[in-house]
Amino acid sequence: MSQDERNFTEKRDFLRMRLNSNATLVFNDNEFPAVCRDLSSSGMQLETECALALGDRVLVHIASGLDSFEDLQAEAEVVRVNELPAGTRLVGVSVIRMI
Repeated sequence: MSQDERNFTEKRDFLRMRLNSNATLVFNDNEFPAVCRDLSSSGMQLETECALALGDRVLVHIASGLDSFEDLQAEAEVVRVNELPAGTRLVGVSVIRMI
């Protein structure tokens, strides 16, 4: 399956929720601030200054802000990196497992 076919299939198969939630990325034992731009059942898109490459494994933490609702914590793999003009990156990750 080509990347374009995969992108179309993902858009069709998974509902993406638009977010602008603060997140923390953990990569190589270092924490980096990020903003989760969208979230689906299989992945998310994050904006960050962290220099990541395809195949990198990261931990993602998004605080719920509510005592009655657990934070989102996931182990994920980088599947896309787009450089943005402001020196940040738009990073697509595929969730490997929820923690």
